[in-house]
Amino acid sequence: MNQAMTASSPWLDSPVRYGIVSRLLHWLMAALLLWQFAGMIVKELVGRSALPSFMIGSHKPLGTLLLVLAVVRVIWALSQWRNRPRHPRTLLGRAAGLGHAALYALMLYVPGVALLRAYGDDKPFAPWGIPLFAGNPAKVEWMIAPASATHGLLAWLFLAAIAGHVVMAVVHQRWLRDQTLSRMVGRL
Repeated sequence: MNQAMTASSPWLDSPVRYGIVSRLLHWLMAALLLWQFAGMIVKELVGRSALPSFMIGSHKPLGTLLLVLAVVRVIWALSQWRNRPRHPRTLLGRAAGLGHAALYALMLYVPGVALLRAYGDDKPFAPWGIPLFAGNPAKVEWMIAPASATHGLLAWLFLAAIAGHVVMAVVHQRWLRDQTLSRMVGRL
């Protein structure tokens, strides 16, 4: 490994902070998820009109990008596993570990099952004009059914988990004052 990528590199995670790569993946996904959920919330509040249609028009391509980023993020997290800040070996630390595991599972499952639905559909799927699936001659119901049953419901659960994640970051920063938040955002 070259000198620029040693354990003290700002690009890599360390026991006291997340590195630049982890931070970029985290905040890029946060911004994309904010757009995705904002579009769905606007659609629920306003109904079908120009603004929600504009926002929702990017839902499938951004969902595909989010799945790619989630896979990259999981691979990166596994590569940095021994370097990352550790959760304390307390009940709260174990709850944080389970919460993070749930977030990772949802960030993979929610767009993954939607992609499975797109693959099983009879329509072509071409996010950003890049053809990924040509479309089947007939819909493949066993591929479509899981997303129809769970994508929306688990997406809202994912939003609730994200909200809990944000609340706990604020709790750590404001009340526990343990600098947990600064590990992902830098010095505050």
